[in-house]
Amino acid sequence: MSRLKNKWVLITGASSGFGAAAACAFGAEGCKLLLGARRQEKLKAVATAAKKAGALTALYHPLDVTKTASVESFIAWAKEKTGKLDVLINNAGGAHGLDPIATATDEDWEATLQTNVFGLLRMTRAALPLVVSNPGSCIINIGSLAGHTAYENGAAYCAAKAGERKITQALRLEMYGTGVRVCSLDPGLSESEFSVVRFKGDQARAKKVYEGTHPLQPEDIAETMVWVASRPAHVNIDEILIKPTDQAAIYKLYRRTK
Repeated sequence: MSRLKNKWVLITGASSGFGAAAACAFGAEGCKLLLGARRQEKLKAVATAAKKAGALTALYHPLDVTKTASVESFIAWAKEKTGKLDVLINNAGGAHGLDPIATATDEDWEATLQTNVFGLLRMTRAALPLVVSNPGSCIINIGSLAGHTAYENGAAYCAAKAGERKITQALRLEMYGTGVRVCSLDPGLSESEFSVVRFKGDQARAKKVYEGTHPLQPEDIAETMVWVASRPAHVNIDEILIKPTDQAAIYKLYRRTK
């Protein structure tokens, strides 16, 4: 039987991409899910898919991690459902724009930092009372290869994901002695809505990012999350850097030609 069966799992940014895949992957383990995102129709569909996959419960509620009131409302709702969390997945994030510092906008910078840095801090602060009281629980923060290696035109996103790594490392120290496990899961090139959001809905431009290569899929990341969370309580996976085989480094990406 899975170590995760009957466990409560909270996933932010669960309406698409890694979050939606994680809902189904943890559902297949027989977990009970609390799902949060802004897009309720998509979130409802994810909850339905997760229950079909095997989730014992798949509940959902509006969540915007860029707003403290929304985070607090979501956690108040979560506390009505359970008095503890076994797994917290801070997945909500994303990049906005791909411009050099000289021409980037405050709007894009603020959106990137609000979701990836302040949103992560808000959500973790609010959820910790449900986690700390439960030794063996696990917090998984979704980072990025960009938090390890900078690239031009991505200053705010690289800074945000470097910030996520440092937040995770600080939290690991703060959780010393509580039995709470903390991990940063840092993917490289992954095919999801990430590029569509970055390019503000330009599907053609987003598609070009992945042309000729085999990027990671959301299911690959979800499978890794399940593995991290299902380790024995005395095992903490501090950090995982996961890239597609075609990506040897952030700049070194193999592309097949037709």
